[in-house]
Amino acid sequence: MRARLFNQSDIPEKYHSNFINLYLDIAWFGVLSGTAVNFLNVYAARLGASGLQIGLLAAAGAVVNLFLAIPAGHWISKRHTGRAVFWSSVLFRLGYFLWIPLPWLFDPQAEIWALIAITFLMAIPLTPLGVGFNALFAEAVPERFRARVAGTRNITFAIAYVVSSLLAGLLLNAVSFPLGYQFIFLIGAVGAAVSSYHLSQIKPLQAESSAPPTPPEPDSQPRGGSSPKPSLLRLDIWKTPFRPVLLGLFFFHFSQYIVTPLYPIAFVRQIGLNDSQIGNGTAFYYLCATLVSFQLGRVVSRWGNRRVTGFGVLGMSLYPIMLAFAQNTVHFYILSFVNGGIFAFVNGAYTNYMLERMPPEDRPPHLAWYTIMLNFAILSSSLLGPLAADAAGLAPALVGLGFLRLLAGLYLLKWG
Repeated sequence: MRARLFNQSDIPEKYHSNFINLYLDIAWFGVLSGTAVNFLNVYAARLGASGLQIGLLAAAGAVVNLFLAIPAGHWISKRHTGRAVFWSSVLFRLGYFLWIPLPWLFDPQAEIWALIAITFLMAIPLTPLGVGFNALFAEAVPERFRARVAGTRNITFAIAYVVSSLLAGLLLNAVSFPLGYQFIFLIGAVGAAVSSYHLSQIKPLQAESSAPPTPPEPDSQPRGGSSPKPSLLRLDIWKTPFRPVLLGLFFFHFSQYIVTPLYPIAFVRQIGLNDSQIGNGTAFYYLCATLVSFQLGRVVSRWGNRRVTGFGVLGMSLYPIMLAFAQNTVHFYILSFVNGGIFAFVNGAYTNYMLERMPPEDRPPHLAWYTIMLNFAILSSSLLGPLAADAAGLAPALVGLGFLRLLAGLYLLKWG
């Protein structure tokens, strides 16, 4: 039944278990994302959180990841990838259970700071989880099936996210504050726990992958004959062909996240959307993402992951530019629908593009550097985006930052 659900009849049976568990992992992660994660900032705002406090909730993970990504990559490289990912996920996701009793323990302001502190601590195991999962995905899925599996995971996540978020909204309307949010956090925490279980069932395809990877041999020995001391930072990666990949993905993520803080302002102050309309836009976004994901494997097989990523980033530049001129709900719905489809291509291709450009025997340190660049992009862009809007105005900032995405896409196509 599961094979029919996820259309695995043409896939060798030895891959079925990994693929099914990857799909169920992301499905339950979608439940977590559509409930606890999706409504955290709304809950904090209802508690009376300031903009700075909400920003700290969002930035805590990026700060920790920025400093721990390299040590996490080193730690992952010396351990069984599957076990390291599973236990990291367990430690990280236990934090969601800690959100549930907070209204019984603290007054609203103390509860906000408790949420910030818990989120900060959760980011510590999240770092090896983020580094390790991409390595586990590469070990568990043959290269020829990666685009297909990534596309199916996109579809599964979108369905789980939309359904769970809609049900969460109905529950919050029916149950008094803050009890409704405690139910939402409980549902998300259970989803996180089941997702971790399915992560534990994903196994490397090759027997040798179960042992810790052997550190790569140095290119040359020092004249004294002794082996050089290995560098935790692995600066040598910046002298390899992976450097333009890192720069291209940094440029992409910087242009992606620099506009994100401006979207709620545009929705509320420029277009005048209410919460229900914003929720409908999210549904249109994931609907198109789901439809497009069915075609991801076919498109990638024709154009390749790099070009799909590059052209997708070019397409993503349209959203902030057109949003600057949007005047009504219909415009917003159309933009949401189109952007969901474009981002589905990017989201399904860029990780595989990155994996193609790194040596299979040396993935963790390469992924650690990617994690550093990602989080540096998030931190820097989240500060500069609002500053740009304050200096130039909302609409000019949306247009200008949209063209920044255009440049990021061109960089990936030409030099990535």
